[in-house]
This record gives sequence, C-alpha cells and structure tokens, in this order.
Amino acid sequence: LPELNWEEALELTKIYSISGLLPAGASLLKKRPFRSPHHTTSKVGLIGGGAYPRPGEVTLAHYGVLFLDELPEFHREALEVLRQPLEDGMIFISRAALSLTYPSRFMLVGAMNPCLCGFYRDPVQPCSCTPAQIKRYTSRISGPLLDRIDFTVEVPRLKYEEMAGVGNGEPSAVIRRRVVGARKIQEERFKGRGIYCNAHMGPKETKYYCSLGKEGKGLMASAVQNFRLSARGYGRLLKVARTIADLEGKTAIDTIHLAEAIQYRGIDRLF
Repeated sequence: LPELNWEEALELTKIYSISGLLPAGASLLKKRPFRSPHHTTSKVGLIGGGAYPRPGEVTLAHYGVLFLDELPEFHREALEVLRQPLEDGMIFISRAALSLTYPSRFMLVGAMNPCLCGFYRDPVQPCSCTPAQIKRYTSRISGPLLDRIDFTVEVPRLKYEEMAGVGNGEPSAVIRRRVVGARKIQEERFKGRGIYCNAHMGPKETKYYCSLGKEGKGLMASAVQNFRLSARGYGRLLKVARTIADLEGKTAIDTIHLAEAIQYRGIDRLF
C-alpha cells in the first residue's frame, strides 16, 4: 500500500493516542496499520465499546488492513458488525450515556479453509466432511457480508517444486510501484471531492467514472444475470474494473478489464 499522506497520518495518530497504543516517543505514525485479531475476538473487541467506549479493531485498522484468519470461526455476531464499516467507512457505538462515531475505512482480508477438515475439492486428500457439514461451515458467512467482498481467490494445494522453487512472479517492489502509480491517478481523479481511491466512490462517481462501452455493457448484463448481482455487487464490480484499468494506466475501462474483475467475483462458485 502507498505511504500515509499527512491527513491520514494525523488522523491515525489521534486514534492510537486515545487508545493508548501510540508507541513511546512517536509523534506521528508513518506506516499503515495491519491488524490481525484472533477468531475468538468478541463483537466489542472488533467494533469497540466498553463503559468508556474505546476504538476496536475496525478503527485501529483505519487506512490499513484488517486480516481475519479462519474467517468462519469468528462469532457470527462479530462478523455481521463488519457490514456497516465496510459500507460507510465508520462505526457507530451507542451506550446509555453517550454515542460515538469512529472512522473505520480499512481493507478487509479474510482467509478460510474450504471445509472443516480442510480438504474439500483437494485433488490428493479426500474430504471427510458431509455435504451438510460443508454447507453449515460456509453458511457461517452471511450473504450480505459476502456481497461486500470484492475478490475471492481459491488457493489450491502447492506442489513441492512450487514451494521450494524461486518462482517467476513479479517482485513485490515492482507491484508496489504499479499500485502507487494507480493511487496517484485516483487521487488526481478525485481531487477536491473528499475521496482518495476508487473504493470510496459513491453511486454518482461510479456512474460517471466507470462507464462501459457496448461490448462491456453486454458482458456486464451477462454477469448480473449469471451471478445474480445485487445493486451493491454491480457497483463494486465496476469499481474493481476501474482499478484494473488504472493499474494498466488506461483511461477507459476495456472489456478485458471487466472480464478480469468478473473472474475475481467467484463467490457463487465457492459458497
């Protein structure tokens, strides 16, 4: 992710200061946060609260990454509270004496096994789960929460050669430069609008900046029908396609960008 700008760093420093988590001697936080709470974390631990409400993990991950490993193992109630900050970028905490609003604009990254035993659809090890057990396991993540997740990627078993080999993928430094370049494009695009990246676009901005050509509209129509996309899912798909185009430095969203975005929308294949 790009470095924090001045406004982001100042806001994040305030959050960690009131939480009592500001490192000794630190005047301003310079790195984006990476929070990885345990799956036993309560609802209050995620969103914040207490007699004197303090920020929770969704606020401590503001402008950074909230990583939830073993996603289905989190309490269902705790997962459901993620819906509001994922949509609005803020969290409301109400108590008898007061109500507070904390910022919580983070990137959610979740990881999970395909089933309880971990071998569903594995080409080598047979799965010992029944279809009912698999269904119960995946249903721990609700439809409305899944609708707010832009990418789903299935990671298959790696062969020894793949784990031990050097690999021929792009170096992280090269990818980072491309991401930083795309973010600069977006900052320039939204200058003066109070938003900094494509993910923050509302319906008006999405309609204006994510227009499709004739072929793209036809492909999108098929995606809406085949994936049964909601209005929210439709908008999120457009934002992902816009971002893919930005990563390639393209002004317009081409059909290939939309096709790639649709490939990442694999929720129906996995759940």
